[in-house]
Amino acid sequence: MSTTPILKLHGLSKHFGGIKAVNDVSFELAPGEIVGLIGPNGAGKTTLVNIVTGRMPPSSGRIVFEGQDVTTQRAHQAARRGLCRTFQIVQPFPAMTVLENVTAGALFGAGAASPTEARAQAMESLAFVGIAGLAGQPAATLTLAARKRLELAKSLAMKPRVLMLDEVNAGLNSNEIEGATALIRRIAERGVTVLIIEHLMKVVLSLSKRLLVLHHGRLIADGPAAEIVADERVVEAYLGQKFAARLRQAQHGEAQLGEAQNG
Repeated sequence: MSTTPILKLHGLSKHFGGIKAVNDVSFELAPGEIVGLIGPNGAGKTTLVNIVTGRMPPSSGRIVFEGQDVTTQRAHQAARRGLCRTFQIVQPFPAMTVLENVTAGALFGAGAASPTEARAQAMESLAFVGIAGLAGQPAATLTLAARKRLELAKSLAMKPRVLMLDEVNAGLNSNEIEGATALIRRIAERGVTVLIIEHLMKVVLSLSKRLLVLHHGRLIADGPAAEIVADERVVEAYLGQKFAARLRQAQHGEAQLGEAQNG
C-alpha cells in the first residue's frame, strides 16, 4: 500500500451564519485504508462529506486529491475524479429498475463511453454487491437492506478511488449488518480508500484500524482505534461529562483493587 496520501484536508471549515458546522479540520487518507469517522449527532460528519464531494463549498480551507487542489469542485466533478459517497437516507429513482438506477450512476457519474458500457459496469456492480437477481425490479419494491446495497452498487459503478459511506448500516438487522461489513472489506480489498461514518462502534472497530472523531465541528482525535476509544475526550463527547467522570472513578477503583490484591 502506498504511503502517499490520496486525500488531504487542510483547515477545512464550513460556517452557516454564526454556526461552525465544520471548524478547521485537517487530516489525510492513505490509499486502500478503511478509516472510521465518528462523533455524536450534529458533530459535522455529513457536512464534511458534503464539502469533500462538492455538494457544498467550504467557507475556508483546501481539499487536495491525488496531488491536485480540488477545493472548488462541483459534485459531478468530484464523482468523475473518483471521490464518491453514499447517502444515509437512500433515495433511488423509484420508478426506474435497479439496473437503470445503477446504469445512470455509471453513465453520468463515471462518464462511461456509451450506454452499453454503462449497463455492463452496472451489472458488474450489482453482481459484486449480491443483488444482480433484482436488476429488473423497480427500485421502489426493494427492502431497506436491498436499497442499501443498491446505493453501494451505484457508488461502485462510478469507479471510486475514495468512497465515503454515510451510515450505511442504519436500520439494518444484525445479519444484514454482518453482510454489509463483509462487503465493505471486499471493497477495500479492491484498493478503494473507505471513510465510514458509523454510530455502531462494534462495526467501526471491526473495520477500522484508525478513527477520526468530530465534536462540534472540530477534529478532537485522530489515531489508532484502540487508543481513540479509550480517550477521555472521546468518551466525554459521546456520553457526557458525568458518565466520563463515573467511568474514570470506576477505572480508578479497579486499579486500586488490583494493587491491593497484588500487594
